[in-house]
Amino acid sequence: MSNRFFEGKTVVITGGTGSLGKVLTRRLLSGSEGTPKKVIIFSRDEAKQHFMRVEYQQKTKVTDEVIYNNFAQRLEFRIGDVRSYPSVSAAIKTADIVINAAALKQVPSCEYFPHEAVQTNILGAENIVRAIRELNLPVHTVVGVSTDKACKPVNVMGMTKALQERVLIAGNITAATTRFICVRYGNVLASRGSVIPLFHEQIKNGGPVTITTEEMTRFLLPLERAVDTIIAALEQARPGETFVPRVPAARIIDVARALIGRLPVEIAITGIRPGEKVHEIMVSDEEAWRTYSRGDYYAIRPMLPELITGVETENPLMVEYSSASNLLTLQEACQLLTTHNLLLSNELHEDGELLR
Repeated sequence: MSNRFFEGKTVVITGGTGSLGKVLTRRLLSGSEGTPKKVIIFSRDEAKQHFMRVEYQQKTKVTDEVIYNNFAQRLEFRIGDVRSYPSVSAAIKTADIVINAAALKQVPSCEYFPHEAVQTNILGAENIVRAIRELNLPVHTVVGVSTDKACKPVNVMGMTKALQERVLIAGNITAATTRFICVRYGNVLASRGSVIPLFHEQIKNGGPVTITTEEMTRFLLPLERAVDTIIAALEQARPGETFVPRVPAARIIDVARALIGRLPVEIAITGIRPGEKVHEIMVSDEEAWRTYSRGDYYAIRPMLPELITGVETENPLMVEYSSASNLLTLQEACQLLTTHNLLLSNELHEDGELLR
């Protein structure tokens, strides 16, 4: 597959001012997978759009010239809400590719305000499909950014994301000129609202570091790998497929211990939050029989028989893909956090503890 996938394309990123959107925008403007004609950041937060715009305007380093040169001609900011059909219709009318990263994703917030989660996570996706279908928009591909919580959902956030996946997958039939695909992954390292920034703040304040339960495990996915997953799906996924990255997992208590090192900071067990899972599951038992290896990723094929195309050359996964399996050791977790510059100190002792 050519690595010039985005050459001359107009790309709309809904929720583009979030952690993922910002890293994805930088990758697109770098031209590493082809130089897009335009990248449109669509979100409802004008403050975040302002700060993102100013950040690009102030880049002066020689190493950034390729990325930021003439960015005004290739980077556009649009205020709007994915919940609004007119806003969505206007934002994607010239798009070749739409990446739907807009979401309500905090588990407790969705539990307390389920109607709000439905409006953003489900109806937002439906607005994209509807606009393409009713206005005959020439969008080539739509990617829905989903979550492990959509797999065997036990909370509102996961339930609404699971329905977002199904809304987009069904779009391949109701708006058949467009390819609708999804990506699904777990916690993104150091993204806004994730556990590592919280732990950093708690450690700086002297503790305690709060853990819901000692048994809790999570996949550890760097933001750049999340972007890699979206690009891989865009380049390789067949209509209706969901791409899942193969990533390491660790016990959250080991992540906390790695970050604390030898500092005199205690760990407090607080109990499971409303709707929270102990382990992340990215491919369920029921999905595993139609899940196939695609290099560094798994591809979950759609249930709709009209969308089954091509012949797989390998056997299906057949077993659940969970963060409870193949866990990193404490030392390996330290090394991973060090690689991504997430430790408060980057020096490691040979036994995996931090030197302070």
